[in-house]
Amino acid sequence: MGFETQDVERKLLSILKVLSDSQEPLGARVIAQRLKGYGIELGERAVRYHLKLMDERGLTRLAGRDGRLLTEQGMEEVRSALVKYKVGFAISRIELLAFRTDFDFQKRCGPIPANVSFFSKEKFKKALQAMKPAFEAGLCVSDLVAVASEGERLGEFVVPKGSIGFATVCSIVINGAMLKAGVPMDSRFGGILQIRNHKPFRFVELVNYAGSSLDPSEVFIRARMTSVGEAAKRGEGKILANFREIPALCRDVAEKVVAELKGAGLGGLLVMGKTSEPVCEIPVELNRIGMILLGGMNPVAAAEEAGVEAENHGMSTVMDYRDLIKFQEL
Repeated sequence: MGFETQDVERKLLSILKVLSDSQEPLGARVIAQRLKGYGIELGERAVRYHLKLMDERGLTRLAGRDGRLLTEQGMEEVRSALVKYKVGFAISRIELLAFRTDFDFQKRCGPIPANVSFFSKEKFKKALQAMKPAFEAGLCVSDLVAVASEGERLGEFVVPKGSIGFATVCSIVINGAMLKAGVPMDSRFGGILQIRNHKPFRFVELVNYAGSSLDPSEVFIRARMTSVGEAAKRGEGKILANFREIPALCRDVAEKVVAELKGAGLGGLLVMGKTSEPVCEIPVELNRIGMILLGGMNPVAAAEEAGVEAENHGMSTVMDYRDLIKFQEL
């Protein structure tokens, strides 16, 4: 794009990302507010300056009094952003969403991380039927979900025309709760976990978060590498899961946090290993404990296995706990 500095490029790309997540024109003030969600502090005046640059390059266009929309060129720029800005993005998103998680155990309120999927209106009922066994088998972080119609919002997303939005709780809720409790958690891999006789057996695929620009779950779902439906019904299959590590000294605190989350209907912990011992054939560093967390998008994977395609955005936003309902109520 020929921008003068890497810093300017990064800010412009972030503004483009904010605009791409909205179907409505956005002004400088709203953009500045949403940039904070990406960890970028940019004042309203500075946003206006960058918008002017993007107008000149044909990436954005005026809409209304002072709003902006992306042009086709701007959309293409978001899709083909420089690789150097994508490397490590997944781990950055995990850390950011963990920081934004602020769940109050006593009041049962506060922002928690979510995955967002968009299904076509015509196939949403079929998707619900396909997802039901996964929720019933507990192959999810929580049975709390959110549904929105076209034009409505799910976190920072606006549901596209002709679609229904579906939000599931993301496993990063555990990272966020651990962070608030003072437990440092190392998010190492996203992967596919083989289930044998209803129990976790071993990882058959792993993607290091630090080297991936996407949520590994999105990649595995798109590649049709899961068999969540079979795992839910027969106890034999391949599901989405994540591998984390914590210091062994933090075990008591971690167990308390997990119990409190479970009491609020927020689970996700599948296995907590022993100090320095491998978990599902994954080696664990000295004086650390391995943890396997269920992937929040397992029910969506089951829907895709049943032939219902979705546009998925894993680890993508936060939603207030009070805005969620039980899947069984749908």
